[in-house]
Amino acid sequence: MRQISSVADSANGSIPLRDYQYHARVLVKDYVFADNFLPYTSILGSILACKVIYDLTKLISNYHFKPYSSLTKIQRTEWNNRGLSTVHAIFITYMSVYFVFWSDLFSDGHGSELITFRASPISIFTLGVSVGYFLVDLTMICWLYPSLGGMEYILHHSLSAIAVAYSMLSKEGQLYTFMVLISEMTTPEINLRWYLDVAGLKDSLTYLINGIVIFFAWLGARILLFGYMFYHVYLHHHQVVKMHVFGYILVFGVPSVLAVMNLMWFGKILKGLKKTLMKQL
Repeated sequence: MRQISSVADSANGSIPLRDYQYHARVLVKDYVFADNFLPYTSILGSILACKVIYDLTKLISNYHFKPYSSLTKIQRTEWNNRGLSTVHAIFITYMSVYFVFWSDLFSDGHGSELITFRASPISIFTLGVSVGYFLVDLTMICWLYPSLGGMEYILHHSLSAIAVAYSMLSKEGQLYTFMVLISEMTTPEINLRWYLDVAGLKDSLTYLINGIVIFFAWLGARILLFGYMFYHVYLHHHQVVKMHVFGYILVFGVPSVLAVMNLMWFGKILKGLKKTLMKQL
């Protein structure tokens, strides 16, 4: 019966559904997820996903969060933008922790290739998603400057986009890129702090607990982990020096600049937490 159906379809000039499915699989395998196209398809897919998530945040917030309708236009834009950054942060934190601590891809005893030159299709795809997000967020910050952030945000996102894109395209230093990207785990807490503030819950217990969580998350992901990364670079310096000179500069330069910024922001977080605790006491 299947052969008869196929002959009938051919006679009628139509193509069976399974042929469409086969051609679709070939297209995805040979082009969309091919090694040469994977970085670009992941970036493009990320940009499209950012648009969808932004619109969904706007739609859900409009119907389920009463404070949203009373916000100004720029506040609603920032609200939606923070929803987008939260989704990206959750995704990239999970994937980064996986590659750094769970996966064997970058372990010392795995394979004969140098750690600084290891990569996989999944790691490339993950970095492409992050590049797409940073490009979208950077564009929004510049377009609405300074409503969504000042020069420190432009510097942070520019350095992040350049470093992540280079690591994705060159397949160099991806381990250290993922170590730095783990710092995105603090983003949901920072966004929740802003949401609570806008909703008029700055004096609530939730706001206080969130501030404490921010303190410890920042200390672990943006201070201690950066120290561990620099120590790891020191131990594997004989492999790092074999990278391209631009990649070598990025490994030392970008984390160093971000570390200084993290320390400055950490000082503000500590000051804010002390102020909040004093109010509660």
